[in-house]
Amino acid sequence: MKITLKDGSVKEYAESKSVYEIALDISEGLARAACCGKVNGEVVDLRTVIDSDCELSICTATDKEGLATIRHTTAHVMAEAVKNLFPDAKLTIGPSIENGYYYDFDHAPFSREDLDKIEAEMKKIIKKGEKLEKFTLPREEAIKFMEEKGEPYKVELIRDLPEDAVISFYSQGENFVDLCAGPHLMSTKGIKAYKLTSSSGAYWRGKSENAMLQRIYGTAFNKKEELEEYLEYWENVKNRDHNKLGREMELFTTVDVIGQGLPLLMPKGAKMIQTMQRWIEDEEEKRGYVRTKTPLMAKSDLYKISGHWGHYKEGMFVLGDEEKDKEVFALRPMTCPFQYYVYKATQHSYRDLPLRYGETSTLFRNEDSGEMHGLTRVRQFTISEGHLIVRPDQMVQEFKDCLALAKYCLDTLGVGDDVTYRLSKWDPENPDKYEGSAEVWEETEGHIRDVLNELGIPFYEGVGEAAFYGPKVDIQAKNVYGKEDTMITIQWDALLAEQFDMYYIDQNGDKVRPYIIHRTSMGCYERTLAWLIEKYEGKFPTWLCPEQVRVLPISEKYADYAAKVEAELKNNGILATTDNRSEKIGFKIRETRLAKVPYMLVVGQKEEEEGLVSVRSRFAGDEGQKTLDCFIDQICKEIRTKEIRKIEVEEQK
Repeated sequence: MKITLKDGSVKEYAESKSVYEIALDISEGLARAACCGKVNGEVVDLRTVIDSDCELSICTATDKEGLATIRHTTAHVMAEAVKNLFPDAKLTIGPSIENGYYYDFDHAPFSREDLDKIEAEMKKIIKKGEKLEKFTLPREEAIKFMEEKGEPYKVELIRDLPEDAVISFYSQGENFVDLCAGPHLMSTKGIKAYKLTSSSGAYWRGKSENAMLQRIYGTAFNKKEELEEYLEYWENVKNRDHNKLGREMELFTTVDVIGQGLPLLMPKGAKMIQTMQRWIEDEEEKRGYVRTKTPLMAKSDLYKISGHWGHYKEGMFVLGDEEKDKEVFALRPMTCPFQYYVYKATQHSYRDLPLRYGETSTLFRNEDSGEMHGLTRVRQFTISEGHLIVRPDQMVQEFKDCLALAKYCLDTLGVGDDVTYRLSKWDPENPDKYEGSAEVWEETEGHIRDVLNELGIPFYEGVGEAAFYGPKVDIQAKNVYGKEDTMITIQWDALLAEQFDMYYIDQNGDKVRPYIIHRTSMGCYERTLAWLIEKYEGKFPTWLCPEQVRVLPISEKYADYAAKVEAELKNNGILATTDNRSEKIGFKIRETRLAKVPYMLVVGQKEEEEGLVSVRSRFAGDEGQKTLDCFIDQICKEIRTKEIRKIEVEEQK
């Protein structure tokens, strides 16, 4: 057989050989470094036997597949360590992931002290250099094998495998065996640098109706230096997490007795939301939107017409019992059906369209407790929601305009380069999840695809990501941990006008169904605030800051002048405060810098006598003395134009 290697060279063998044996034949050094292989592009275990012509790549730790194999093997070592220390823990799954690995256990929550003990036990296992051996069993023997080991989750996994599946296991020394498809290292000696980073709850198979498990996260690298570099990066990531930084900056908080997923916006956070909301509402008005204000709840009858009752009821907060109560209500998870009735309240002709309805909508969604996180995944939130009622011939242009508005919002916030675009499509394999025919879905998805291509917007396609009544463009962004969230949605709807009997009178006097665009201009205010906290590490553009200027009198003698400066700033719409504490000016400056205030104005004798302020900013450091009027003109322009100033100097420590 002929084996074509990555560099194009060819090895010929008369008999079958494993990937490891071929690596050894090439060089002993390569065999020692080998983690897995790729046969005709498919990742395989080093133990995989090759018996026909193929293309082969030997993967080491420098390849992503090789590093993933190291991490997967480390997850197995961690599982063995957990079983050694906590014999009652039940094993579930333990894959490698983008930055490491995790393993889920049915066990009580793990403390940091527990993780340290598990790490120490892992060190003992790795030091033994135990070999990993792969073997297979027939289905019934595999089930019996795991039943005898008391691993019910593994039994469930085996039962769910296809009838013709090869059921493989890996033994790790004499005491540990795990159900696994691989690939794995040849022995635990290949694990050089590892760390358990955190633990959290996770539902079995990601479903809230299943058992709550305990997930331990870890990472592994080929070199200690790489691990240390990653851990330093990870520490920085944790410091930028909006859930930590937002609380430290007193932007929001949560309280157990109020409930999970129900954050309290504190004055500074509320001010930032208010600033964004006023900006968005004014911008939408410039673009021809009219505002509505609709109820926070409705009878179940409304959601039955829209289809939400059948497709989305589990995600709603339902008030009442259909079997007992005459009327059952639900808090709204969306605003669209409410705005449809605003439209239906008046008869419209083709000349009235497009009609662009906008609403700052507070919505409610019954998210799983395991999904909640800070401001990004909550049960009550507010969005810049809108629905456009349009003629079919207006649909493409209005859709483009919605994309343009979204891009304007992203660019103004300084995050336009941090997003990706997804065409979210239906899943034709599960048509019962959706309204409408395959023809309608294919046509509307095609229209969106054409629009994105025409505008030159790079995008990828996501099957099964559409709403039940139409495809959409989802604008995605990643948080500091790399998890992707939807920030803005623009949806093409050719179906719901029929269900709500919406129409307009055309030029011939006939009733015609309109099309509908569901969209957000900036998305969810809470999620956007979380995104901005992490993006700017709390150092927001001046126009967004809840405190834009802090006045710092050098001593109490200049308190009156500081008060006059603050009053003049406020008269010009600038968010200003004064630090009148009896502290040294150096201390006040450090405190202001830690509070991430964009500008501080130091005032003393000379400033008072000459009507000046000494300006310090986080952008240019000491900007020197200026007249108060000059500074006000400067900062007002910066706020008005929503300028994002770049930091020109290193922060003084």
